[in-house]
Amino acid sequence: MKRNLGMLALIMAFWFTISFITNILGPLIPDIIHNFNLSDLAMAGFIPTSFFLAYAIMSIPAGLLIDRFGEKPVLFGGFLMPFIGTILFACMHTYPMLLASSFIIGLGMAMLQTVLNPLQRTVGGEENYAFVAELAQFMFGIASFLSPLVYTYLIRELDPVTYTAGKGFFIDLLADITPREMPWVSLYWVFALILLVMLIAVSVSRFPKIELKEDEKSGSKDSYLALFKQKYVWLFFLGIFCYVSTEQGTSIFMSTFLEQYHGVNPQTDGAQAVSYFWGLMTAGCLVGMVLLKLIDSKRLLQFSGVLTVVLLLSALFGNKEISLIAFPAIGFSISMMYSIVFSLALNSASQHHGSFAGILCSAIVGGAGGPMIVSTIADATSLRTGMLFILVFVGYITFIGFWARPLINNKTVKLKELFKRR
Repeated sequence: MKRNLGMLALIMAFWFTISFITNILGPLIPDIIHNFNLSDLAMAGFIPTSFFLAYAIMSIPAGLLIDRFGEKPVLFGGFLMPFIGTILFACMHTYPMLLASSFIIGLGMAMLQTVLNPLQRTVGGEENYAFVAELAQFMFGIASFLSPLVYTYLIRELDPVTYTAGKGFFIDLLADITPREMPWVSLYWVFALILLVMLIAVSVSRFPKIELKEDEKSGSKDSYLALFKQKYVWLFFLGIFCYVSTEQGTSIFMSTFLEQYHGVNPQTDGAQAVSYFWGLMTAGCLVGMVLLKLIDSKRLLQFSGVLTVVLLLSALFGNKEISLIAFPAIGFSISMMYSIVFSLALNSASQHHGSFAGILCSAIVGGAGGPMIVSTIADATSLRTGMLFILVFVGYITFIGFWARPLINNKTVKLKELFKRR
C-alpha cells in the first residue's frame, strides 16, 4: 500500500470534500428561512429533498457510467456538477436557484460516492480494506464537524455591522462578492474553490482500473425481480430509509429548534451543536468497532434505539442546557445504526448481494422524505411535534433488532460491512 499513499491521500481529500459540502444544511436552514422570507418549514424542507432525490436518482446510472466511460470521467463529472451548482447559487442567490443548486450538487455527489467505494478498495488493497474504510469514515466525520465551524467563522467575519476592510485578502474578496445581507452565501464560494482544486487534482491524476467485486456489481433484471418479491427486502429498505430520515431530520432542524424554543443563536451556538452532532457520530463509529466485537449486533441496535429515544425526548422537552447536550449526543447514539442494519440485511440474503446493496443504497431517499415529513407536520402543528415524529423512525429501526433473521455469516457485523458508505 506504501506506493499508493499519494492516491489514498487524494481519495481521503475527496471524502473530506463530499462531507464538507453535503452536511452543512442544518446551520443554513434558519438563514434560508429568514433571507428568503419562507412562509413555512416545508419550503425549507424542499432543499434537502431536492438534494437527496437527485442522489437517489443518480446512484444506479452512475454505476452504468463507470462501466461505459471508466473511473476518471465519472470522478471529474462528479466534481464538475457540484462546482457548477455552487457557482450558480453564489452568483444568483434566489430560492429557486438554491433548489436547483442542491439538485445539481446531489447528482454529482451520487456519482462520486458510487466510484469512490470500489476505488479505495482497489488502491488500498483488499487486505487493507477495513483500515482504509475506517480512515475514510474518519475524514468524512471530521469534515462534517468542521464545516459548521467554518460557517460560523465566515458569518462573524462578514457581519455587515462589524466588518471593516483590511481583515485579509480572502475575507475582503468574499465581502466584495457576497451580498452584505446574506453573508452565509460566502460558504458557496468556499465550496467552489475546494471543488476547483479537486477538479484540477482529478485532471492531473492517473487512477487504477476498478474491478468490481460481486457485492459491488449491479445484478440482472431477474435478480432485482427476485429480491422485490421478498418481504425482508422491503423491511430492510424501510430500515435504511428510517435511519437516513432520523439522521437528516435531526441534524437539519436541530438549529432551528434551538432558536425557536430556547433563543439560541443559530449562527454560533446552533451551528456548534450541529458540528458536535457530526463529531460525536464519528466518535461513535470508532467506539462501535470495539462494541461490535463484544456485543451481538442486534442487541447493540436495540440499545442504540432506546438511547436515541431518551436523548430525543430530552432534547425536545428539556431546558436549554439539556437540549444543547442531548441533540449532539444523538449523533453518537445513532452512529452504528446504518452499518448494523445494512449488514443485517446483506447477511439475511444468500444471493444477489450486489443488487440488494443497490436497493438498500437507494433508500437514502429517506434524506428527502424524513425532513419533508417533519417540516410538514411542524407547519400543521409545531416544530416540536414535527421532530417528535422522528421517534417513529427510531422505533422501527429498534424493532429491526428484534425481528431480523439470524446472520448467515457470523454473529457480529463484519468490519468490511461496518465501513460500507452510503
